Amino acid sequence: MVLTTIYLTRHGFRGNWTQNPATGEYYANVPSPTKIPSDPPLAAYGVEQAKQLAEKIITLDPPVGAIYSSPFYRCLETLKPTVASLGGEVLIRGDNGLGEWYGVARFDHPSPGSPELLKKFFPTYSASYEPSIIPSTNGETLEELHDRCAYTMLRIISDLDKEEGAPKAVLICTHAATLIAVGRALTGDMPEDVGMEDFKPYTCGLSKFVRRKLPRDRGERKQVLAWSKGEAIPKVDWRDGKGVAGGWDCELNGDCSHLKDGAERGW
Repeated sequence: MVLTTIYLTRHGFRGNWTQNPATGEYYANVPSPTKIPSDPPLAAYGVEQAKQLAEKIITLDPPVGAIYSSPFYRCLETLKPTVASLGGEVLIRGDNGLGEWYGVARFDHPSPGSPELLKKFFPTYSASYEPSIIPSTNGETLEELHDRCAYTMLRIISDLDKEEGAPKAVLICTHAATLIAVGRALTGDMPEDVGMEDFKPYTCGLSKFVRRKLPRDRGERKQVLAWSKGEAIPKVDWRDGKGVAGGWDCELNGDCSHLKDGAERGW
């Protein structure tokens, strides 16, 4: 069995933070369980959105068999009702390559909590999973964000294809800008205007991507070179409609029909 379907969602409505533009220091309006000011939990409204998302996810076909997430608290909290609905046994693989995009600034950019810390809050969080890549704390350009997401998705897909008893479908929870970049990397559709509205990053919305071409056998499943700390983002040939791992078609784009109040917080 190989991966055929990727479900993609954005975290629910979150608490806020502010930043001092002179010092780069972050301040949280609501204290974060991880004690990282830029790592807020969901607002009460976002918790309800996450529950509504979980009700949708358990109806999906093919069913979710693996879960990957940004390691930031709001994404993991969004997945909590889904994990419970799936029986509480599906591991969450936290991948920094799916993390937030903070742009480019002269200050160090925020990092999520450690796997050991996150596992204390989310028992099914995998403390042994090695992330595909860790974004630079110096920040990223938009082009670097897209290349980071392309490499991360290629690694995730390649790793799942090689797993014994690999699932047909995976669920990924991430952030607004990252979700847009992931959609472009999967389809290979990179607009000339990077600000074009294409993939819809509504809070707890749901997108579905279906693989264009399945590898026939294990010999056709390519090994992807691992990234090492301090290295540049490995190059992936995904633009011009190619997409990563043979390309994917978007069959559902930011669907919010499962949410009581519909689509919110798009870009």
